[in-house]
Amino acid sequence: MKKPYILLLSILLTLLTACREDDVIYIPDRIPSGQPQLTSVAGFYLLNEGNMGTNKSTLDFYDMQTALYHRNIYASINPDVPKELGDVGNDLEIYGSRLYAVVNCSNKVEVMDAATCRRIGQIEIPNCRYLAFHDGYAYVTSYAGPVEIRPDYTQRGFVAKVDTATLQVVDRCLVGFQPDGIAVSGDRLYVCNSGGYMTPNYENTVSEIDIATFRETRRIPIAINLNQIVADQRGRLWISSRGDYFDTEAALYCYDTRKNRVEARLDLCPSSLWLDGSMLYVTGVSYAGASLQAERTYAVIDTDTGEICNPMFITDGSQTDIRIPYSVAVNPVSKEIYVTDARTYVNPGYLHCYSPQGVRQWSVRTGDIPAHFAFLPR
Repeated sequence: MKKPYILLLSILLTLLTACREDDVIYIPDRIPSGQPQLTSVAGFYLLNEGNMGTNKSTLDFYDMQTALYHRNIYASINPDVPKELGDVGNDLEIYGSRLYAVVNCSNKVEVMDAATCRRIGQIEIPNCRYLAFHDGYAYVTSYAGPVEIRPDYTQRGFVAKVDTATLQVVDRCLVGFQPDGIAVSGDRLYVCNSGGYMTPNYENTVSEIDIATFRETRRIPIAINLNQIVADQRGRLWISSRGDYFDTEAALYCYDTRKNRVEARLDLCPSSLWLDGSMLYVTGVSYAGASLQAERTYAVIDTDTGEICNPMFITDGSQTDIRIPYSVAVNPVSKEIYVTDARTYVNPGYLHCYSPQGVRQWSVRTGDIPAHFAFLPR
């Protein structure tokens, strides 16, 4: 398989030998980070959201075989794409041999070859948010309407069903207002309805969709302003609520799809969720509550027991360097833990790599608001 860093080098060499005086050649930084690893994981992509309206979403790649970090790899490998990746990268997944990046305010899902990062095409979906895959189809949540804060917002969102062979939208299913996270559990899709544009009248439900008929079967009340959702191996859903940012604090909920009930509410700040086997890693920051003091989370939940088994997975005290813990991911082979720091939201962020024991191994600068991971198999 041709790796992105090899293709990148060949493209740069071609540009250097064929450029004119007025050509601008962009050579991304290569930063030695950590030790080379030869495992079944070649590396990972990191999608940087970029602040809304700045058109600064970028894609980075960490090559584990060379221990080199490549910033803004999409722009380098696809120099002929106008406006590069687009405005606000909202989700990132690898399915089969393709890499899918949801670019929210550019109203598209960008589709690339996962091994080379070369652009294949795009799927046009308005105000798209998150995606999940099942049996050859991608399911993408969409706010449907424009970016507009209105308590009386009337445009319901939908889930688009996309044929991954043709990249065509083949069906739509209406759900609640401003649907965000989506997960597959059994023969059902579960969608977080946030109502995020309708403050203070937030939504508080999860839509259940029958995959076979692609129709909403019910809405399950959970909590206000829902965001992310992860399905574990026991048929339970782990759902994050952002609260109202003032009086109602953020929390994490566990819903059992077999018993049809909420099993637990955990007082955490669940900005980012990552399931590794039965361990659910949670990071986040919240300013809700009377004191408006920032509360940060670096916790691990055992989904078999439903309990917090580790309230602080960083053990060396280096979490004090992190301003805004924005996302978390775990290497499926080495079990290294990756935590991103959005810092000011308008300047480059940072990626920190921790050992499985919670000791920081290395750090590297990223694009603006580093947020979404996708691990590339070798």
